[in-house]
Amino acid sequence: MEHSAQDPAPASADTPLIAVVGATATGKSDLAIALARQLDGEVINADALQLYRGMDIGTAKVTLEERAGVPHHLLDVLEVTEEASVSAYQRDAREAIAAIRSRGRTPILVGGSGLYVRAVLDDIEFPPTDAALRERLEQRIAQEGTEVLHRELAASDPEAAGIIGPRDARRIVRALEVGALTGRPFTAFLPRPLYADASTVQIGLRRDRALLHERIAVRVDRMVEAGLLEEIRALREKGLDRGLTARRAIGYEQGLAVLDGTLDCAQAIQDTVTGTRRLVRKQDTWFRRDARVHWLDADEHADGAPLLTRALAVLEAQDTAAGDARP
Repeated sequence: MEHSAQDPAPASADTPLIAVVGATATGKSDLAIALARQLDGEVINADALQLYRGMDIGTAKVTLEERAGVPHHLLDVLEVTEEASVSAYQRDAREAIAAIRSRGRTPILVGGSGLYVRAVLDDIEFPPTDAALRERLEQRIAQEGTEVLHRELAASDPEAAGIIGPRDARRIVRALEVGALTGRPFTAFLPRPLYADASTVQIGLRRDRALLHERIAVRVDRMVEAGLLEEIRALREKGLDRGLTARRAIGYEQGLAVLDGTLDCAQAIQDTVTGTRRLVRKQDTWFRRDARVHWLDADEHADGAPLLTRALAVLEAQDTAAGDARP
């Protein structure tokens, strides 16, 4: 599967599923688009907030011009009043991957929403939910306390009780709900680092922390200059205040407060920068736990090799290793 950084390489029957992952503001989208142009690929979004229609500036969603003709999937598929579902996303993303491959092209997943990435890449099954059952369990928690329900969980699913604290009401309720609905232990549904598609290759981007913090501050300033408040005002007319997920997004929550007069713009900018840096730490921790990620330094490389060249080298090495492993 040799290819240079000049000539597009056609997809083949053993085309890998490529995932470009890492924290916010590391340059994932740019690399994904460059890889797609090089490998005749299509991009699948794995940023939970970019699923929302109209949340463009504050999520740094790639514009049509920036996409450079590369097809993108699972952008702008939800209204701000809707709730994103990881299980629905898993289904839709896997359907997109199959469709891309059916066209003889390379699927490239890109995003920093860790659970969404894992939902697509790994062998994860999402158990059903039952709002009425959950409400009854939550009422019992309120009336009887978490310890009582934790003891019930210990009796029915001791392994789950061992990893869920006796005061973790949310997870106690979910574990009991799963057991009641499926007859299977909660732990049977926990994510495991086992690829659903053996051809998967994860490329992670990282940056120097100080440089990344500076990059985030500049990015937030540019978002405000590009019209973030105007975007939030327009989304409010479409029900942003009713969107449990959308209205709490970093930058949007602060922008709503500015529009309400409860926060001044300077403080909103600072809070957005601080919140984004906090998110970056969480994302970094999440992805670094996965030993399967091939990490690349997104800052200027010491040997001068372009990021695309280094990413292609990772794919080449994985293709060679896979070939050697075949009987």
